[in-house]
Amino acid sequence: MSDFEEQDYEEDQEGVEEPDLDHDETEDGEGGEQEEEEKIPDVPLTEEMIGENLSLLCKIGNGLAHAYVRLDVKEKEVTDISVLNSYIHLRYVDLSANKLKDISPLNSLTHLLTLRCDRNMLTSAHLDELPYLQTASFSNNRLTSAEGANHPLLETLNISFNEITAVSGLDPSKLGRLHTLELRGNKLTSTGGVNLPKLKNLFLGGNLITLVEGLERLEHLTTLHLRDNQIEKLDGFSDLMINLQYLNLRGNNIGDVKETAKLKCLPKLRALILSDNPISDEDDYRMEVLINLRRIERLDKDEFTEEERQEAEEIYEQRRAEQLAAEGAEEVIHSDGEDA
Repeated sequence: MSDFEEQDYEEDQEGVEEPDLDHDETEDGEGGEQEEEEKIPDVPLTEEMIGENLSLLCKIGNGLAHAYVRLDVKEKEVTDISVLNSYIHLRYVDLSANKLKDISPLNSLTHLLTLRCDRNMLTSAHLDELPYLQTASFSNNRLTSAEGANHPLLETLNISFNEITAVSGLDPSKLGRLHTLELRGNKLTSTGGVNLPKLKNLFLGGNLITLVEGLERLEHLTTLHLRDNQIEKLDGFSDLMINLQYLNLRGNNIGDVKETAKLKCLPKLRALILSDNPISDEDDYRMEVLINLRRIERLDKDEFTEEERQEAEEIYEQRRAEQLAAEGAEEVIHSDGEDA
């Protein structure tokens, strides 16, 4: 599978809205929701449940002892994980689709490599810095910020489908290895706040974004998904974004194809997704984009042909000659006026 084919797949997947499978919400508003939550029975995680869901026996310590290091407790209606305080050797924990509001007992699991707490009732992902944590996922919760997700070896963080209105709490000095950040389906209105210079993949689809800003520090970014937002103007991209290759702007409000000329500053941009924008309905859409961005290789799902490239180059040169001629004529007229 080529890089562009992989991006096609990611584009399709990235546009799918994940179902909200929990929270016991009602149509009676916040009061009804709180009333429902009060009725949630306590279901503590027990030693018996842990025993039934442990796996992956590994050496621990100096290699003379062994312990199970994987725990998968999904869809068990669990509300309390206090018992995990003593399971300090766990490395892979999946607590998705439960009723958790507090994950502080996980602070004891200093050997954690992977943590999944999707589809719970968390309002915070705050944990002490876990020295070996590499992958963390908190999608479909009630987070309002990314505070407390600063783990020194973290490489992938997913906080999609929460209630985040602005990106804050991500410390670049502590997240030097973070390469993939997913913030899909939140309530962001701007791309600002993602000050993570080592980031390679940023997913911001399905928000309320109207303003592209604060991306100039992302010099290692190769993939940027902004699908299904409310972007009209393509200001905010910088020539400091020297590695950006794939930009997904599908399903926004871009109505003037001239806006794409603002992407000339991206030296490595090769694939651009603009389908489901007003400009994609124009007859000369593909040609006008190629004239503006002659290094681009693919628009939407179709790569440009050599014939298209040649035509775009000819039109560009013709327009350039016409512009120079017009500027020359204006200069002559101006000069004649001064002589008179």
